[in-house]
Amino acid sequence: MAEILDRITLDPEVRSGKPAIRGTRITVADILEYLAGGMSQEEILADFPDLEEADIRAVLAFAAERERRLFSAS
Repeated sequence: MAEILDRITLDPEVRSGKPAIRGTRITVADILEYLAGGMSQEEILADFPDLEEADIRAVLAFAAERERRLFSAS
């Protein structure tokens, strides 16, 4: 899991420090919004050729881990 999460970076110089996919300005939130809006993984990959399938899995894993931490702290 840690290896897949390494694809997500936090850099204050990129998109104001929002979690983003390594080497891009595409944020976790961007990908989640595309998926929630009905775009398929294949459509996202076609629109963003710099992305790989593993990047989308990393976004989902990052969101799941954040959700897990949020509710385990309550």
